Formats: sequence, structure tokens, C-alpha cells
Amino acid sequence: MSSLKRKDAPGVSSTSKASKAQNDSRPSKRYKSDKASDKKDAKPSSNSKHTSAPIISRLKEEEPIFPRGGGSVLTPLEQKQISIQAKQDVLFEQESGQNGKKADRPSKKKRSKSSTGDKLGKSHKDEEGAKVESLNYKRLVKGSLVLGQVAEINPLEIVLALPNNLSGHVPITAISDTLNDKIAAEAADEEEEDDAEDDGVDLKAMFKIGQYLRAYVISTTEESTGGSAKPRRRIELSLRPALANTGLSSQDVVTNSTVMATVISAEDHGFVMELGLPDSDIRGFLSRKELAEDIPDSQMQPGSVIICLVTGKATNGKVAQLTTLPSKIGKVQNYASEATTINTFLPGAAVEFMISDITKRGIVGKVMGSLDVTADLIHSGLGPKALDLESKYKVGKKYKARVICNFPAAKDPKLGISLLDHVVSLTSKLASSKKLPSEVLPISSVVEQCTVTKVDPEIGLFVDVGVEGVPGFVHISRVKDGKVDMLSESSGPYKTGSTHRGRVVGYNAVDGMFHLSFEKQVLEQPFLRIEDIPIGGVVNGEVEKLTINQDGVSGLLVKLAEGIVGFVPEMHLADVRLQHPEKKFREGLKVKGRVLSTDPAKRQVKLTLKKTLVNSEAIPLKSFEEVTVGLQVPGTIVKVLSNGAIVQFYGTLRGFLPVSEMSEAYIQDPKEHFRVGQVVSVHVLNFDADARKLFVSCKDPSAFGLDKQTALKKLNLGDVVSAKVVQKTEDDVLVELVDGSLKAMLSVWQLADRPSKCQSALKHIHVGQTLNDLVVLDKNEGRRYIALSRKPSFLKASQDDKLLTSLDGAKVGELRQGFVRNITPTAAFIQFCGQLTALLPKSKFPQEDQKKVDFGLEKYQSVLVKIDSIDRDHGRIVAASSSFEEVKVSKKDTASTPSAKLENPVDENVSSLDDIFIGKVTKAKITSVKSTQLNVKLSDNVYGRVDVSQVFDSWDKISKPKSPLSTFRTNNIITVRVLGIHDAKNHRFLPISHRSTHSVLELSAKPSDVKKDNTQVLSFDKLEVGSTHLGFVNNIEKNYLWVTLSPNVRGRVSTLEISDDVSQLENLASNFPIGSALRVHVLAVNPAEGRLDLSARSPGSSANLTWETVKQDMVLPGRITKVNERQIIVQLSDIVSGPVHVIDINDDYGEANTLAYSKNDIVRISVVEVDKSNKKIRLSTRASRVLNSSLPVKDREVTQVSQVSAGDVLRGFVKNVSDKGLFVGLGGNVTAMVKISDLSDRFLKEWKDEYQVDQLVKGRIISVDTVTGQIQMSLKASVISKEFVPLINYSDLQEGQIVTGKVRKVEEFGAFIVIQGSANVSGLCHRSEMAEKPVEDARKLFSEGDIVKAIILKLDKQKKRINFGLKPSYFEDIEDMDVDDTDDDDAGVTLLDDEDDEDEDEDEDDEDDDMEDAGASVLIRGTDNDSDAATDDEDSEMADDGVAPLDAGGFDWSTNALDKTDAMDDDADGDADATQKKKKRRKPQIEVDKSGDLDAFGPRTAVDFEQLLNRQPNSSALWIEYMAHQMQVSELTKAREVAERAITTISSTEETEKLNVWIAYLNLEVRFGNEDSVEDIFKRACQVNDQQEVYQRLASIYIQEDKVGKADDLFQALVKKFGASSPEVWYNYAHWLHAVRNQPERARALLPRATQALPNHARFPLMVKFAALEFNSPHRNPELGRTMFEGLLATFPKRFDLWNQLLDHEDVPGADKAAIRDVFERATKVKGLKARAAKKWFKRWADWEEKNGDAKSREKVSAKAAEWVRARAEAKASKGEEDEEDDE
Repeated sequence: MSSLKRKDAPGVSSTSKASKAQNDSRPSKRYKSDKASDKKDAKPSSNSKHTSAPIISRLKEEEPIFPRGGGSVLTPLEQKQISIQAKQDVLFEQESGQNGKKADRPSKKKRSKSSTGDKLGKSHKDEEGAKVESLNYKRLVKGSLVLGQVAEINPLEIVLALPNNLSGHVPITAISDTLNDKIAAEAADEEEEDDAEDDGVDLKAMFKIGQYLRAYVISTTEESTGGSAKPRRRIELSLRPALANTGLSSQDVVTNSTVMATVISAEDHGFVMELGLPDSDIRGFLSRKELAEDIPDSQMQPGSVIICLVTGKATNGKVAQLTTLPSKIGKVQNYASEATTINTFLPGAAVEFMISDITKRGIVGKVMGSLDVTADLIHSGLGPKALDLESKYKVGKKYKARVICNFPAAKDPKLGISLLDHVVSLTSKLASSKKLPSEVLPISSVVEQCTVTKVDPEIGLFVDVGVEGVPGFVHISRVKDGKVDMLSESSGPYKTGSTHRGRVVGYNAVDGMFHLSFEKQVLEQPFLRIEDIPIGGVVNGEVEKLTINQDGVSGLLVKLAEGIVGFVPEMHLADVRLQHPEKKFREGLKVKGRVLSTDPAKRQVKLTLKKTLVNSEAIPLKSFEEVTVGLQVPGTIVKVLSNGAIVQFYGTLRGFLPVSEMSEAYIQDPKEHFRVGQVVSVHVLNFDADARKLFVSCKDPSAFGLDKQTALKKLNLGDVVSAKVVQKTEDDVLVELVDGSLKAMLSVWQLADRPSKCQSALKHIHVGQTLNDLVVLDKNEGRRYIALSRKPSFLKASQDDKLLTSLDGAKVGELRQGFVRNITPTAAFIQFCGQLTALLPKSKFPQEDQKKVDFGLEKYQSVLVKIDSIDRDHGRIVAASSSFEEVKVSKKDTASTPSAKLENPVDENVSSLDDIFIGKVTKAKITSVKSTQLNVKLSDNVYGRVDVSQVFDSWDKISKPKSPLSTFRTNNIITVRVLGIHDAKNHRFLPISHRSTHSVLELSAKPSDVKKDNTQVLSFDKLEVGSTHLGFVNNIEKNYLWVTLSPNVRGRVSTLEISDDVSQLENLASNFPIGSALRVHVLAVNPAEGRLDLSARSPGSSANLTWETVKQDMVLPGRITKVNERQIIVQLSDIVSGPVHVIDINDDYGEANTLAYSKNDIVRISVVEVDKSNKKIRLSTRASRVLNSSLPVKDREVTQVSQVSAGDVLRGFVKNVSDKGLFVGLGGNVTAMVKISDLSDRFLKEWKDEYQVDQLVKGRIISVDTVTGQIQMSLKASVISKEFVPLINYSDLQEGQIVTGKVRKVEEFGAFIVIQGSANVSGLCHRSEMAEKPVEDARKLFSEGDIVKAIILKLDKQKKRINFGLKPSYFEDIEDMDVDDTDDDDAGVTLLDDEDDEDEDEDEDDEDDDMEDAGASVLIRGTDNDSDAATDDEDSEMADDGVAPLDAGGFDWSTNALDKTDAMDDDADGDADATQKKKKRRKPQIEVDKSGDLDAFGPRTAVDFEQLLNRQPNSSALWIEYMAHQMQVSELTKAREVAERAITTISSTEETEKLNVWIAYLNLEVRFGNEDSVEDIFKRACQVNDQQEVYQRLASIYIQEDKVGKADDLFQALVKKFGASSPEVWYNYAHWLHAVRNQPERARALLPRATQALPNHARFPLMVKFAALEFNSPHRNPELGRTMFEGLLATFPKRFDLWNQLLDHEDVPGADKAAIRDVFERATKVKGLKARAAKKWFKRWADWEEKNGDAKSREKVSAKAAEWVRARAEAKASKGEEDEEDDE
């Protein structure tokens, strides 16, 4: 059969049928030969019996829509191969029955032949799917997606390495729209600039080499390179997410899918990413925690793109959580297992596939059973690693791989995958040395020994290049210079194991392979790439052509190697300007040149043919690293300026030749002596590599004669010289010394002491002027460099011999003149002569200068400093400001002054200043009383001050805290102790040594200080946290009070710490005036920084409020830190802060306004709720909470759902306006929902325009569910009014209650009645309950609209079903009862529970009420209230959106839907009807026609089915078989029609039959439909069947179809909807998680939920089943099962069914016999054990010992039994004696 494979290469030798077209990486050109093949295919094939017409038709279908004109580029051999191949394709399509016309005709062949044909067609289809195609240039079409790796980053584009040795280019404009906007904005800002490049966009900062990206192919073009060379193929790519995510919809963005994302913005916690999906505005969020470590923040700038892995989606589906962590995105196990469509699997995504075939060309597999994937020769590892695929991989098994490309041009969807380790893990392949392969073996390297490891006769050789782990590949076209006749593994020069000399021509990072060439011309070629050409090297080439522009010949193109062409600019054609260069340079002429520069990004090589440069022996100067002063090199003048010339060397290195250095003679105009293109020999004068400045000179270095050298040596630093101005520039003045003719430089900043005067001084200097009094600042004999200064201060210092010229001349304490070289925030650098620099730290400046900007200095400003210290070992000097030193000098002078005599001393014992010392106690007279101090005098010429902190010993001594010093009067004489000197200027406390006749003494008047001998003033180092002190307000700021504790200790008290009384904080100035006293305690102290934090609040208050100390209902002061429309943020302490929401602002919501508060306001708040674990707090400023609870409250505070009752009228603020209605905040976390239908009595067309967030609304609570916390509210005025009566709901009814109702619909079997005044509560009255006599047709008794009185016979609140009775006998005992009034009085409130939320239409939509025919459980749907139905649809959508599905599950896994029947209703009144129903079901079985072929063979056509269905319309099996028949002929639409007919035709009394059809319908849609169709059928099935049954059947279908995600979701819905009443849903879900999902932990987590939801009586059996699961499931945990059983037995020790179950689980093969015996023995010790149970138990024990024990153990059992009997008899006897004693 191999010769018949569709894609086998025809035309090859008969011995080898391997498909060349199928596997060759070279492009197939089949599309160009379609017309040619048409003519050949028009003839009948010898192998086919079919006519040729269909063949032509088929081929025409495959023609391109726009065929190219002109001749074919295919060789005759290729045309013949493609022609034969096309014939075979059509032959197989016809033989496999794919021709549409023939398929419609009835087959005349026998069934066996048809079966054979089917197999042949299937085989052909499999072979077509098994086609392994390598990615190549031809298969890359516009729209292809491919995984690439960044190989090059150029200024305007990125080059990506693609699979199979392809490379693509991404222009800077095809990266992202955000980046384009950024470029456009920068271009707009830089319109006036000549540079058109995007200066602000650096692609190297946004991408990195080796980064993986998914790219979209924009175009593939072939660029002609001229000559005989092959056209250069260019692949244009785009990284825009809108294109790179092509085919991806929001539904396909599932966990573990990969997306390309653009950075939109960088936030605090992560990055907002744009995915560019067409059907959704879904965005991504990449957390900083999920950002790979090797990706810096600079790479994540807006506009950059990156490939990410989706880790999850937000509940609203609008945000996808992303990651780039290699441990997640590079882990192939993280594949999109939840994918619902094949669109999820795009290049870059991990995928699990099943291998369907392993060929000689690679691996074929399928994903999700339908999507073909192939791994070609390279990416399967077959070629590079020479793997034996059949031994490593097995057909039918599943493996993980990485998608690398797609094939959009293929007939069926198909992906290319890679199994290579580095691609699978999305990492760069490394050699064994942990280096990149391109670093180990650079491109152009010659490999002396390449060992052939595998030979592919069709594409080339795989070789070992000596780099471990990195193979090489030699394409068949590069094996040798000529054409290769044949490649063979076993023979020939290139057989396996042979070695050859090769050259690396490339490396592909995606393939992880070197590409080599064995061609002799390549091995001998000097350069393969521009990067290989050495700058400055001499090269040989061949003239290709001259280039011409408007000025004539512009240059010359020289071919250096194959594909490498250099350009010689016109100025470099020769040393002289050529008049007719075209005569000298002919095409083909061999030339010798030198490389000037190379630019690999632009693929440019510049050459020079100048003989002076080509033949120069000087070292080519290419970079600053090679530059040294005095180096002699040739250079080319490229630009001549008025003040010099620009000299070009090699590479990008350029230098400046000043006009003064062009010649020894004076040159006025350089253009007269130099021209562009002239080669000059220059030597380096000086350079600055950081500033990229290079100065050169043409002067002969030897011309600097001995006299000048001698003069330079004699010139000393600090000498005063005169010079003549030679040249003047903006920055410098070039001068020539009068004595010695030496050249020198005078910087513009050295013209004056103040930098601001330098420019004006420059204006007064002109060329030729002689400048006197210049100081030599610096000199360099090697560079012959002299720097001068004209600063007057330097001149004076030089004359006074105070100019520092060397480190040896520096002495500590001397004043030296310098200038400011640089200024930093912590110091200034002062420069002297000869580059000698000193450090002037901040601490060495005066206090006032330290606070100034730059310490009051300017750069280059002259400054006088004092040498403070010298480190001669390291050559460092530390200086101090001269003004800083002057302060000390004045103090020293002051100290040395003679003691002054006191005039009129207050204390007669003190006569001079010598009598005043620290600690001296003396008298002082008060001269004035201030708020913070007492001004006193000791004499007429000696004054002092007493700080308020030095007056009182304790708080009790202060009579007036607001003005403590008010008790003192002027001229009072007080006793004081001298503390020191007060520095009034800096408010500092100085030693007594600083005194003078005008000093102010710092004194203390504290009684304790005056009495004690030794007094210590409080300082920072004596303070301790928690210590209490007396403080006095010194200053008032907005948020602080500054408080003085002593003359040199001052601290601050934050607003919240000033007082416990919040009212005191409103006006600090009046309540705490300056000077007022406070009792404070230390909160924090930092002596080093002089920082002190204090608190004046009482120790018992919440001064240091923490999350541990804060409690509910506390009333505290707080400071507002933030205000917005919705809330204010209040800070309670440094740790605790929280919001006051608008609803907690005021007791009257109408007055609540957050904007009435301002930032930093102090408010009184009350703590409403505290969540300490999550550090959340809710605060309130309600007056009723913070002031007085008896104050009037208009809007009461709501904190819990239990505070809200149905019927309450409340106000609240709108929290959210959704598509389903409003959500209104009532307080705290209590939120009510207002449906659209409850918004207003009038119709609101644009209802959203009527409401907005934070709007105050008023409404009535119409239902409350305290279990789920859900509240429903109505804003209708009619409902809010006092006359409103809540509607009756199911929860308000009870069996036996009499109600008034209205007949809504009448059927033959009964009438549907709606209870008046209810929330659309309705039920069924069966005809058997209508009258005392039998009723055949209910329609004859009642009509729609009739008002009836009915009694509730049966009420199922869970299923919301009511059975009514209308018989007169039911009402005989009831006299004069006003039913309506009674119902109104008993009316309840609508409760919106889970079921209401999830299936709202069941409650209110008339069509959704499931009604039960008495005795037969018939499900009927009413259809008569269209308007209500529309309203309820809206409501149901709202409810469904608001509730997330939970877990549910469990049933028969075999999905035998047809074998199950529903339980019959046990209502006694329905027995007779049930009997009639059974009889009706037997009727069709009696009428079966058993004659003819129909009976013999069964129905085979649609007609047969229709005949049978006429006889058996209620047979679900027949209907389902009919549906299957339609599907066999691929008639999906007709199968659906049959299902719809079956639903309507089967009698409503046949519940089971109808359910079977619904399940079959669901099965059909799950397998062949889409999600929407499944959802629609599912909802309809739930409306007319037992919902739980339908849920379970659908879950079973999902499991059968291996849709575990869907099944899981359905199980969650099951447990939520039916978990409160049905234990089996919990068990089934748990069993499925154990057995199928392999998620035992999730299964175990269900039990606590189940026990909470189920009633008490249902919990025990469920717990037993869960315990049994731990023994029986695949993930068994017997220890946990024993623990669960032990817990149950501890509660129910007498339940021997439990003991038996435990024993059943323990008694398994290989079990511990001791443990089993322990169970037997423990059970016998149960108190109160009955004899019957004991007999059975001992018998079981004996039987077990018979099988597993020995004689001794069996005897032990017998003894135990006898002992138990004896003990029981004794107990009975003793009890009998007690009874007798009692009788006596």
C-alpha cells in the first residue's frame, strides 16, 4: 500500500518509495503546475475505473484563486512528479467515497465491498494526516504564526531566528501600537531636528538576545541582489498582539495558554498588559512576583511585548493573570488542559499529543483527537541527535511538546511541534561549558574534523563539530562545490562516520544547530560576514561598478567576497582628486584597499584606496582604548572649519585638529591650506575618553627645541607670567608666554574669582593682547601642556606665598587659596595648583552655610580654606571653611580677655565675671516675663534667661497650665543656678567658656536645682522610651506641637497625641498656646539625629494603638489623611488607619457628605468592625456613636443581614450599576439587589441614566435570605408606600391551607391555579381532585380566568410544587372564612435563596413551573404569560450572573440513560391513575407489526422509522434510534428535527420516555453542537424534567466525552443546587474526584460542606460512604478511613452494620491479621450488645479464623464466645435479684 500513499514522491526509483515532497524542507511548487497537470489528469487513469470528468473538476477546485501568468519555473521532472501525485490524490478521493455526487446514489455493490472501500478511504485519510512537513520559506505565507528567538537587535528592527534555519525581520513599527504611538509622539516633539531616528526608543532595552517571541508573518519577498547571485529572501514579521494572537478569542484564553502581550502601563504591584483579542477587551495583569528574574523593569516599558503564560482569569473574565517565570512558562507540563477549541494551541504553547505514526521523516500525532501535529526531521531529534524514534516514542502514547508553527495553507488545521529540550523549556541551548554555542564556535570558524553522524539523502548531512550537545548540519547544496550525485549512509565519501573539513556559516538558536559548508570556495573565502572583516585591515577585491550621483562619480563598489561588497567613497579613491576615475577603475579590476569602517546592521563596509593609508605601517587607530599621547598616525580630513579641522581615523574615531596645531607658522584660514580628503600625519596631543574628545597636531614633535624644553622645566607652579593671546574660543583662551614662547591655555573660568564675572572678563580679551599677572596653575611636560589662572585671589596668594602647589607644602592649620572644583550634597572639592584637591566636608562649614544650597558656593569660585588634616600615604587633604575657623578664633580671643567687672550686681557676693561659673547659685532680677522664658539680669552689664522648663519641678507646682509664668512679676528677685551660655543666634546651649560681657547666661530657677550641689541638665542621651516629663509648648505647626523639655531638648507631639479630648484639637492655638504646660511621655527618641517623639495623652489611652489593642465600639480621635467622594481615610495611629464610608458619615444619609471634611482634620470616630487577621477596620463618625447613643437617628446603622427584615423601608447608597440592576449598600457589607423590574413604577427606557454610584435611594426590602445573605429590594413607589403587602411565596404556605386562586390554564388532565397576592406561585389541581365524581376532561369544568377556592393538598417547597384540591368535601368544616383576608394576614416575604438565584425562571416564569400530575409525576409547562416570561428572563440572567457555580455530582458512570426510570409518586390518590398509565404503556407493545422485512431486519430507512413511530409514538428507544440513523448519514439538522418531534410527540404522562429523549438530545449536542446549543437544550430539559436527574445525566455525558472541566463545573452546580437535600450528589462527586480526576484532596474537602448543608438524618450514611472511599478508591488512605470509622463508632457503638463495614474494608488480601482480630475483639466489648448480634458476630469471627487462623486462635474465639454468654447470664441473674429486692 506504500506506493498508494497520497504524498509519496512520484518519480523516484522503485526501490525507495520515501516521500520527497512530503518531507523535504525545500518548498513544494505544486501550485504552479496545477494547469499543467489538468491536461494529463483529464485522461483516464489506468488504475481507475472512474471517468475522468470528476478528476478535472476536483483539480480545478484546488487551483489558486489568482494563478500567476508566465512560464513555469519547475523542471520537467518536478512537473511530472506533481502531475502523478495529483492523479493519485484524486484516485484516492474517489475510491474513498469522497465524491459528493456518488455518495448520494445508493451503492449497488455488496456491503463487504463498501466496507472495504470505507477502510481504504480511512487509510487514505490517515495517510493524509500523517504528512510530515518541515517549515520552509514557501510554506510561510501571510498569516502564518511562528515561534522565534531574538538573534539580533538593531536600532530599527529585530531579527528573529525561526525554525528550520529561517530568519525573520521585525521592523520597529511592527512591534506594538503603543510603541508606534510613542515613536509618533517623539517624532512630533523633534520635528525641528535633523535626526529622524527614534532617540527615545531603545530596542536593546526592550528585548534581549535569546528571548522567545511569537511572530505573525506579514509578507515574504525576494530581493534581487544583482548579478548572478540568488535573490535574497526576506521574511517580514510582526509582534503586535492583535496579529500574534490571531485565532485566539477570549474563550480560548484558558489556564496554561500562551499569549503575546503588550505592556500598557507599569503599576506598583505589576504591569497591565494588552492582549489585542478581537472579540473582547480582556486585558492581562503581570504581577511583579510573576516577572522572571532575568527581565529587568527597564525591559517592561510601555510598548514592549513579551510572551506570557496565562495562570488564571478573574471571576468577571475581564482580566487574565499572566506569568513569565521560567518555572511555569518553561514547564511543558503546564499545557492548556482546559482548552475547549484547537485555537488555544498557538506557537509557543505547550501541548499534549498522542502519537499516531512514526515515520522516517519524523513524528505524527493528534491533539484533542482531531488536530494534527507533526515534528519534522530536526525537531523530533531524528536528524540532530540521530535518535531511534521508535524506541524512544510509542504509537498511542501521549507526550508533551512545544508548538513552533502552524500551516494556515494546509487543507486541514495542522501544527508543527518541537521535542527538542531547549525549545520545550523555552531556554537558549547551551554547550557543555554552559556557554552559548555561538560563543564556543563563532560563525566563520573552520572545523578541521566534522564527523558525519546521519545522512539524509534528500536534504543533507548531520555532523558532529566537536561541541558537545550541539550538532551541525550541512545542506545538500553545501556538501561540495559542484552538484552532489548521491548521498548514502553506507557508501561514498560522505557516509556515516566519515570526517571532513568544514566551515561554520551560521547558527540557528531555535534548531540548536550549527550550519556548515564543505564547499572548497567557502573554505577558502576570506570573509563570510561583514563582522569578520577587520577594521583597519588590508583587503583585496574586485571592482564591481562605479556609483554615480548628480555631482558625478560618488564612489566605487568593490566585491570582497561572495555576498560582501565594500564601498569606496569618492575622496578615498586616491591620494589626489581624480578627474576621470572611470578611466582608472574598470569592472573586474583587482584592487587593494584598507577597511575604514564596518556597519553590520546596515551591511556597509567602507574602504580606502589611498596609497598613503593602504601602505602605512602605523597601527590603525580604531578606538580610544588604543590612543596614547604622542602617538603618530595618519588620518583623513573630512571637514575643514574656521578654527580647525575634523580628522577621521578608523571605525568611528575622529579627532580635532586646532588651527594653532596645523603648522608652526600662523594660519589665518585653514581652508587655504587643507582640503577635504587630504591625508595628514598627526600626533595625539591629549584626549578625554569619557567625553569622547581627541586633540591632534600636525606640528613636528621634534620642533619643540631644547630652549623650549628648558623653559618648560624651569616654569614652576605658582609662578607669575605674562602671555600674548593667540586664539580665543567660547571656553578657552590660547596664549603664548612672553618668555620662552611656550603655548598655554587659560580657561574662561580662571578669569575672575566669581564665576558670574568670567564671561564679562572674556569679552574684554582679544587676540594679540598681552595679559600680565597670570599664575601658572598646572603643567604637563609630557603633553607640553600649561594651564594658567587670572584669578586675583590666586595672584595675591602667590605673592604672599600661600598658594599650595604640592602635598609636601601642606601643613595642618594653614590657610590656603583654592577654587571649587565640584560640589556634592555632603561635601565640596577644593582644587589648588597641579591638580591637588582637598575635601571640604559639610561638617566643616558654618551652621548657616550648611543649610544653604551648595553651601553657598559656586563651581570654580575662589575660596580660602584651612588645612584640617593630611593623609600623606593616600595623598588626601581634608579642609575646613575659613569662616568656620574664624568662629573658633573669636571664641579663643574672647576667652583670653581679662575678666570684666560687674556693674550694680544683684547679688553683692558677685563682683566680676570670674565669680560666675557653672553651678554658681546667685540672685537675679526679672526684667521681663515672656511666654517661654524669664529674662533676668545679674547686673547692669550681665544678662541671663530662665527657660520655662527650668522653673518648675513638678506639674502640681503649676497653677495656670496655659500660662505657667504669669505668676512672676517684673523686678522680682529670684534665686538661680548658672547652667551655661545661651546662643541666641542658633538657640544653642554653650559652655561657660564662651562667655563675654555681652553673653546671655542660661539659668535655672527650679527649687531642686537651687538646693542641690550638682545639677545635670536633661539631654537626649538621658531620655528613655516611656519616661514622663514636664514639657512646655514652644511652637505650633499644622500637625505638630513643638515642646521644650530643657534648654537643649525639644520634641514634637503629633496632633493625635496631644489630648484624649478631640474637641481640644480643633483649635490648637487657643487650647495650647505657646508656653502652656503639658505632661508628656516619650514615644521614640533618636539622639544621633536629635529626634524626639512625645505624647501628651493619658497612659491608659490608645496612644500606641495597634491591631492587637484596637477593639469594637472604641471612640477615638483620628486624623483625616485622604478624602474622596466615597469615603474618608482616617489615621488612628502610625499603624492603624481605616476608611469611613459615606454610609457611616452621618445618622441622616441626606446630610452625609465626605467632601465636607478636609485633609488633616481631627475627627472623633467609633470603631464599627475590626478584622485583625486581615488588618481591616471599619469606622464611623455617626453622632449616635461618637457623642450620644440617644441622639435621633434617621437612618439606622446596618451591620448584619440579620438586622434587615422583609418589609423594612430603608435608604442606602448605590454601590454598583450593572446590566442586571442596582446593588445598594445598606451598611457594612450588607448589600441589597434591585432588579430592573423593581426600579420604578413607570417604564424607564434608559434606566442607567437615572442612577449612578453613591446616589442615595430609598426602597422596601421584599425578600431576605439569612443563609446566603442575599437581600432583594424594590424602589417602586407603590411598593414603598405604607399600604404595600409583601407577596406570598412558597415559604409562607403550608399543607392544608385554603387559598383563593385564579385558573391560569386548563388541560385535559387538570387545571393550573395561580394564588392571588403571591409572587406568581402556582400549582396543579389534578382532575381527580376537582369533584367527588370522576372527571374525564377538566376543560369542561373550568376555563381560564375562573376564580376558585382551593386547598393545598401537597407542598414541596424544595421543588416548588403544589398540588391543589377543589372537592367540596374539603371545605365542609370551614364556615364563613374570608380566605383572602386570612391569606393576607399569613402572607410571608419572598426569600431569595440559592435556587432562586441560580434558576430565577423556575420561580416566576409561568413556563418554567414544573407541575406534577397526581400519581404520575407528569411535568407540564404553562405557556400563557408572555409578558411575565420576558420580565423573568431579565431577572434570571441577573441572578445567574451574580452566583458562581459550586460543586455537585455523582451517578452511574456508564451513562445508561435509557435503563433508568424515575420513582413513582407515593401519593395515595394517584394509585388508580398509575395503574391506567401502565396499561397505556403496554398498548403499543401489543400492536407491534411483526410482518415483512421491517420485522426481520429492523428499520433501515427514514420511511421505516416513520412507520414504526406511527404505531409507537411514545417509544423513546425508537426515537433515539431514528436520531442515530440520521447521524449515520451526517444529517445533523435532521437528527435535531427528530429530537424536537420526539419531545413534542411523546405523551406528557410518559415521563421516563420523554427524559430518555432529552438525554439523547443532550448527548447529540455535546458531541456535535457548540456550547450555546448545549446550554439551550439543557435549560429546556430542566424545565420539563426532574432537574437533578438532568444535571446528573449531562455530567455523565461530559465524562463519557472526556470533558472533565465541564463535568467538574456541573458537579459544582449539582452540590450547590441539590446538596441540601440529596446526599448522593456529594458522594458521586467525591467518587468521581477520587476515581477519575485523581484529586482526592478536593474530594475530602467536600465532606465538611456536605455535613453543613444536609439535615441530621442524612449525614451519617454519607459519612460512612466517604469513609469507605478511603479504602476503595485508587488514591486510598486507609488510615484516614479508619479514623473516620472510629469517630462514627465512638458515637454509634451499637451499630453493627458499621462494625461489619469496617471489617469488610480491613479484611483484604495482605491485611494485618492482628488489626482484624482487634476489630473483632473490640466489637464484643460494646456495652448493651444484643444476643442476636453477638451470635452473628462470633460466628463471623469463627468463620474468619477457620480460613485465616490456626487451632489456637479458633479455640480463643470459642472461649471468648463462652465468656460473653457467661457474663451475660450473670448480669441477667444479678438484675433479676435486684428486681426481687425491689418488689419486697
